[in-house]
Amino acid sequence: MKTDFISYGKQWISEDDVQAVVDVLHSDYLTQGPEVQKFENKICEYTGAKYCVAVANGTAALHLAVAALGLKPGCEGITTPITFAASANCMLYNEIIPRFVDIDAHTYNIDPEKISDSITDSTKLLIPVHFAGQTADMPRIHKIAEDNNLFMIEDAAHAIGSQYADGSYVGNCKYSDLTTFSFHPVKTITTGEGGAITTNSKELYERLLMLRSHGITKDENKLSMNPGPWYYEMQELGFNYRLTDMQAALGISQLSRLDEFKARRREIIAYYNEAFKEIHWITVPSEVEGLSSCFHLYVVLIDFQKIGLTRAEVMAELLSKRVGSQVHYILVPQLSYHTILHSGELPHAESYYEQCLSIPLYPRMSNEDVNIVIEAVLNLVS
Repeated sequence: MKTDFISYGKQWISEDDVQAVVDVLHSDYLTQGPEVQKFENKICEYTGAKYCVAVANGTAALHLAVAALGLKPGCEGITTPITFAASANCMLYNEIIPRFVDIDAHTYNIDPEKISDSITDSTKLLIPVHFAGQTADMPRIHKIAEDNNLFMIEDAAHAIGSQYADGSYVGNCKYSDLTTFSFHPVKTITTGEGGAITTNSKELYERLLMLRSHGITKDENKLSMNPGPWYYEMQELGFNYRLTDMQAALGISQLSRLDEFKARRREIIAYYNEAFKEIHWITVPSEVEGLSSCFHLYVVLIDFQKIGLTRAEVMAELLSKRVGSQVHYILVPQLSYHTILHSGELPHAESYYEQCLSIPLYPRMSNEDVNIVIEAVLNLVS
């Protein structure tokens, strides 16, 4: 399907998706109804996790995942600098100090060796991010967490549908205490805004449910007294991070198409890799052998000095050809708020940031769209 503008990422809403939402609009429940639990069950079925809690967005998922662990204020957590701010902000929301360690120069994921070198007595938490949809080296990071008695949260905002080397799916929590997802429109599946947390711990699951809804419970087994059916207790300070039934219905419909979306994303990536493989000023992304990544982003490294253009000029030139692009990401510790919290060398992350550019990747792109993008990139150098 030809489009006027080819953005770096975009949702694909089908008539079935629309009908799923309309059906809820005609039902008795718009929120706190049955569709949310159905969506959670579908996510468990897909990932292999025991429990799932759907929430308002991916940031809420990270916030609650950290909160559920009950860590003491003032301790430290480790994450990657190449991520969206929420991967670190979720620690600050819970009075935990974020520390950043460098990335692997080839996968752009957090470097397990650098994690080991950065652990102190204050470190209690690891949050690896599956950047662009490729899983971090979870077997190694899991071993590091076990050896140092650390909690682990996988930030899989980019990675629903991705698989580890053994074929199992991200979100099954075989390597972590919790995994979080995002369903923003540019992600692999969407609920408009929305997120989810998976876990295999019943204790964490029950705590997440309470935190999602103001810290309030009506569970008779948890009440200190029970004078009648109206009664509830607020047992801790929670949040209103609920997902609506309309969003959940859209999520169920989208999830049924995830494998289709993944296949098309990987097909487009294969076209890109073939087109750019011999271009000396472009480095295409690499995938670790044995993984099956549901790539959310297609990030190339461009030697801007070699082609005599700045990144801003490249983005402007692509835009003139109706091709969108984006930078993922400004290093989190270089964001003005975080600079006061971080000092240290991050050479691979800094080198990556100087050259990275995300070009369009979404399953509704036609082959014609893909060719327009390829031609626009190649024509940057005449």
